[in-house]
Amino acid sequence: MTSSVLSDWLAQRLVREGDVPLYRQLHQLLQQAILSHMLAAGAKLPSSRLLADELAIARNTVTNVYEQLSLEGYVQTTRGSGTYVTDNAPEEIDVHAEWAALPDAESRSGALSARGQRLVAGAGASNRQWGAFVPGVPDVTAFPTRVWSRLHNKYWRRPHPELMTYSTGGGYLPLRQALADYLRTARSVRCAPEQVIVTTGIHQSVDLAVRLLSDAGDVCWTEDPCYWGVRTVLQSSGLHLRSIPVDAEGLNPSAADLADPPKLMLVTPSHQYPLGIVMSLARRRMLLEYARRTQCWIIEDDYDSEFRYGNRPLASLQGLDTAGQVIYVGSLGKILYPGLRVGYLVVPEALVDHFQIGLAELYREGNLVQQAVLADFIAEGHFTSHIRRMRNAYGARRQLMMDAIAKRFGDPLPVLGDQAGLHLVASLPEQTDDRQVVRDAMAAGIATRSLSTYFSDPSRAPRGLLLGYACVPDDAIEPNFDTLASVIEKYLHQEHMTRHDGLK
Repeated sequence: MTSSVLSDWLAQRLVREGDVPLYRQLHQLLQQAILSHMLAAGAKLPSSRLLADELAIARNTVTNVYEQLSLEGYVQTTRGSGTYVTDNAPEEIDVHAEWAALPDAESRSGALSARGQRLVAGAGASNRQWGAFVPGVPDVTAFPTRVWSRLHNKYWRRPHPELMTYSTGGGYLPLRQALADYLRTARSVRCAPEQVIVTTGIHQSVDLAVRLLSDAGDVCWTEDPCYWGVRTVLQSSGLHLRSIPVDAEGLNPSAADLADPPKLMLVTPSHQYPLGIVMSLARRRMLLEYARRTQCWIIEDDYDSEFRYGNRPLASLQGLDTAGQVIYVGSLGKILYPGLRVGYLVVPEALVDHFQIGLAELYREGNLVQQAVLADFIAEGHFTSHIRRMRNAYGARRQLMMDAIAKRFGDPLPVLGDQAGLHLVASLPEQTDDRQVVRDAMAAGIATRSLSTYFSDPSRAPRGLLLGYACVPDDAIEPNFDTLASVIEKYLHQEHMTRHDGLK
């Protein structure tokens, strides 16, 4: 390419009034010309003065671009001779080597590992995280932002360097002390502050426990049905998951299951997700004794035990553990707001040092200013006040939700899990495609989740919808449910017609 041809080619592509500076445009265009061999190795570039004149731009712009290309190895400038394109072709490769026969980059574009494919195919996260009737989302509009802002400002007015660096030792000690005091009082968890490890939420807590206490290929029991997020974390760790059915008393392993002990089991005894079942005391004691005898670890997910309506929850499973086999995990996202991303583990004393080291090595924790604010928020009593206020608000919305269901459907739409948490389950006829109901509801502006997708075998699972009421204003619950009911009624009518035809 001659100097005049290069100048014309560049002039046609420079955008004078664009958002990208001329310096960057010229650099990218010359880089493109060299990499595509339009400018071959050894080709001489026009002088900076000549190119600047032909492009009607400042000479300094061209000079700076040439210097940048020289630093990057695209060109070489020889004093008194000029600027030349360097020989930057890749070194010759052995075409007979095994790796040379691999597919080229284009054919492998977007390819995932087998683990990545399973993760993406089984993803349960939704783009909709607010509004009627998203399950598991609290009313973030009720969060005391003024109090939180005041506490935050206290730390930013006089920043402490030790709070702006990496975290060590399992998190900010005053927060760990505050959490230990709260858990001992509210959940009968037996722990010292040193046993509390602060994380970014349930997913990280479970991931840390799995990495430190198991190896790829180990067996892990999960409840059936099970929260999709935790199931994804476990699967991605290379564990072999065994789904154990849940009955009216909680996790219910068979004799065959008990004969083949797992390395881990993950349970939600205080409020089974998504069914809302509370594990009986007899079942809790059985699992603890089994864990003691087989030396398996129990991960207890106590994700929203603060919100119960009408009766007090049973003490935590960890509070009954005398053998040190329970890893207790919790999160403040449901209590305060999900974007806070603060969770915690309570680990047996023998594991404290290991978990502190593992947390720092794997995740390089920080966020200490926010932890300090949260510690003050708890210490000043705002935390427990917020829980009481929101328990009353959610209890009222729960009743409004149940009234709306009864008003529209009555008994034909049984409700499960209505005694605790932030959602309830509305059962559907067994032949209903609850996943299609969810899609149709989304098209009508209502977000919900299908119950069947939480089971290991959705095709044989009961049908239903998870209806989150916590983040829906009181006066919006009934009209939004009426919209959803119109979608549901279409499927109830189809079910009725199918049965009627079958009786003919």
